[in-house]
Amino acid sequence: QVQLVESGGGLVQPGGSLRLSCAASGNFFRINVMGWYRQVPEKQRELVATLTTFGSTNYADSVKGRFTISRDNTKNTVYLQMNSLKLEDTAVYYCNAGVRLAATWSSDDYYWGQGTEVTVSS
Repeated sequence: QVQLVESGGGLVQPGGSLRLSCAASGNFFRINVMGWYRQVPEKQRELVATLTTFGSTNYADSVKGRFTISRDNTKNTVYLQMNSLKLEDTAVYYCNAGVRLAATWSSDDYYWGQGTEVTVSS
């Protein structure tokens, strides 16, 4: 019912920048929250940043001051601007959305994108 498609990953040198995008499509009433998570092999997926429809943000301590999450509600798209990238930012980045499928529903369903790989290396 809801598809999330990420783009923007790639290879970047330490100190460089990348911008990730995630576009949502499908049949739904409203997207209440969109965010980014990341995962490296043999570790749990971890929160990077989230942004609600009302503009409330939440960032992992490790990315505060370097990453910025933003959203275009008209395009159902969320962005993650990543600056001053470090080696430890290397991961697969996943988009996540909390979606209200119908106006009469009282809870959100959560969806994941397929992931986009970010590699920080010299």
